[in-house]
Amino acid sequence: MSSLKTLILGTLGLAPEVLGANLLASHYTGKIFSLSYTGGGSNATLVSKSSIEGCGTLPAWLHVDTNGTIVYCVDEDWDGSGMLSSYSVQPDGSLKQTGRAITAGASVHGSPYGKGSEDGYGFIATVQYDPSTLSTYKLPLSNASTLAQKLQFNMTEPGPNSRQNAPHPHAAQLDPTGKYLIVPDLGADLVRIFSIDAETGNLTACEPGKADPGDGPRHGAWWAPTAGSTAGQRLYTVNELGNSVSAWTATYPEDGCLSLTKTQTLSTYAEGSKAPNGSKAAEVQVSGHFLYAANRADETFGPQNDSLATYSIDPASGDIKWVEATPAHAWFPRTFSINREGTLVAVGGQTSSNVAIIARDPETGKLGDLVANLPIARPGTPQQEDGLSAVVWI
Repeated sequence: MSSLKTLILGTLGLAPEVLGANLLASHYTGKIFSLSYTGGGSNATLVSKSSIEGCGTLPAWLHVDTNGTIVYCVDEDWDGSGMLSSYSVQPDGSLKQTGRAITAGASVHGSPYGKGSEDGYGFIATVQYDPSTLSTYKLPLSNASTLAQKLQFNMTEPGPNSRQNAPHPHAAQLDPTGKYLIVPDLGADLVRIFSIDAETGNLTACEPGKADPGDGPRHGAWWAPTAGSTAGQRLYTVNELGNSVSAWTATYPEDGCLSLTKTQTLSTYAEGSKAPNGSKAAEVQVSGHFLYAANRADETFGPQNDSLATYSIDPASGDIKWVEATPAHAWFPRTFSINREGTLVAVGGQTSSNVAIIARDPETGKLGDLVANLPIARPGTPQQEDGLSAVVWI
């Protein structure tokens, strides 16, 4: 449908974004905001249409299914009682809560997986940063939901960075085949890999991918030369502690587990530049043959204006090459999201508590002007867990 929409608009001589689109933004005040983007260029507008609660006190991450109809939210509550919630997306872009489960909190990320009736998925996996755990639940969620599986991570000695005193899993993400779950572990310098039993939801640990000491992998994004094929499959991770991105080759044997081998690591800053003190790489996304990473608290483009790093991906090898840094138009950009057409990037500033919409050229991969900006709720505190937590197109 999106390609048909683009074709029709191109025939009319209009930019694809003029039809309008919806976004969601979660905030550490406990609310999820439904946003509406319309127009394009100097006529673009971004407004908040509604908000909803129901994902605990600290909604930290939003996962939208591929159809844009179901949303899962994890709660980072630190007091031992959190929530894992599901919502349906209404025609106007607002949310309606469909289920929730009581958890122990401290969750920072989650993804559905396996076989089931809820949009084809039967389970959801979440990771807990400080407890060093991976937890799974059967779908659909309800007040009667209980833990299906809990895996505790350990390490024999601390890592070189002071924050690596224990394993700190930071994401639970499906691989493109849906047969494996990866968990970047900031504390242990690992990308943990689990094979999935699609029927039971059970996860079995495989040999993890090993990052360099002190990298602190946080999130990952997948790319392949040909959509739907694992040939040439690459994983790219953003490394929070190392302020870098890494490229990994993915190998899928006929028998045994997916394996990951790191082949390349580049800074999230141009060659010859150093990451400013206190800066932390945050998020990574792929669109076409381009890779993007967000830098928090570097203020490269002035007070309270951090940077986004752009890399090109070699279509033959999957190797990445630095292209440029551009303004994030946000302070402490914890997340960002690229629309399906590849024409717009939504950046969520955590401390500035804003959603900035930036133009993107799908052919060159370059980011352009700020076309819309919207403050959300109240600003956060520098280097603290408050403010805006996530933004995503639906």
